[in-house]
Amino acid sequence: MIRRDYILRMIEEFVAALTRISSLKASQQWNEAGRSLEAEFKRLIGDGSQVERLSETELLSRLMQDGPTHLLRDKTLMLVTLLKEAGDVAAAQNRPGASRECYLKALHLLLDVLARGEVFECPEFVPKIEMLVGVLQSTTLPARTQALLMHHYERIGEFAKAEDALHSLLDVGSDDGELVKFGIAFYQRLLAQSDDTLNAANLPRGEVEEGLKELQNRRPE
Repeated sequence: MIRRDYILRMIEEFVAALTRISSLKASQQWNEAGRSLEAEFKRLIGDGSQVERLSETELLSRLMQDGPTHLLRDKTLMLVTLLKEAGDVAAAQNRPGASRECYLKALHLLLDVLARGEVFECPEFVPKIEMLVGVLQSTTLPARTQALLMHHYERIGEFAKAEDALHSLLDVGSDDGELVKFGIAFYQRLLAQSDDTLNAANLPRGEVEEGLKELQNRRPE
């Protein structure tokens, strides 16, 4: 009970801070919004000025330095949210490189936390995967990002989106024999699904078989 009360209080304080930041964004007070974000980053990871330069591994390490481990998932989701907000502010300040870095880190961290354990519903304040993909649509996503997206979509049963991510990977590495084998294994896993499941995921069995055949024809001898 004490643990739950602590988590709820932590989330309530975080949501209040987000509300202030959203208000500053709405009134286009970008510098003030940036300072507020820096303060929240500092509270969460002990540093608010180096977020754009820290790798995802370094950011997670900062999260784990302070506080009990059972809070790591909640704190990671808060970090994801702050990174998305920082990306918005950087974009408004005409800093596209910094904006893209923040959005990508947010997407990677969110995909990572969603891949751990059972499928769960994120708190309402956390940006959706599709939102982060949408703000990155003007840039080419790294192969690692596409692989993470493919794994996520397959895991939650959105097979057509998983296939789209696979095609993006293949567009970049069309001559990569290991990637072709990776795609073949994906289609073979889908063939184990029922017709109803495949149809519900907008990827009928005929399309799965067609995709598998295409990759098998491209498989190196």
